[in-house]
Amino acid sequence: MSTASAAAAEAPSDVVKRFYLQPGLELEQSSRSYFIDPARKVLIQNDAIRQGGEEGCLDPSLPFNDTNFDPAEVAGSLKLEELVSGTEATVVAKFMAEGEEQAVQWRLRQIGETWRISDMISMSKDWALSRFQCE
Repeated sequence: MSTASAAAAEAPSDVVKRFYLQPGLELEQSSRSYFIDPARKVLIQNDAIRQGGEEGCLDPSLPFNDTNFDPAEVAGSLKLEELVSGTEATVVAKFMAEGEEQAVQWRLRQIGETWRISDMISMSKDWALSRFQCE
């Protein structure tokens, strides 16, 4: 089954879960097909900075609410709450990191049969992927 057809059958929470099971996936160019603007635009700007030899403008642990996380602790505590309304969906990822419950909201839009990520927003810190200025 191709990645595109596998993604077509996925629920919004399945799309989000992938980023917790593969830390750093959002920074891989191979994951761009999971994103749409405004998130995709920021990720592409970050890619361009990294290709120029610099570190990039995004923290490598955004899905983990910009924490020092233990992948096993996150995997063991991860809870995904999904709300779908038509072609829009919100998935709140809650997990333990640094001894505290963390929460990150993912916004998705259905394009055809596939759910795409349009933004990632911290529910306790002051950041949203769409607000990063990567220029």
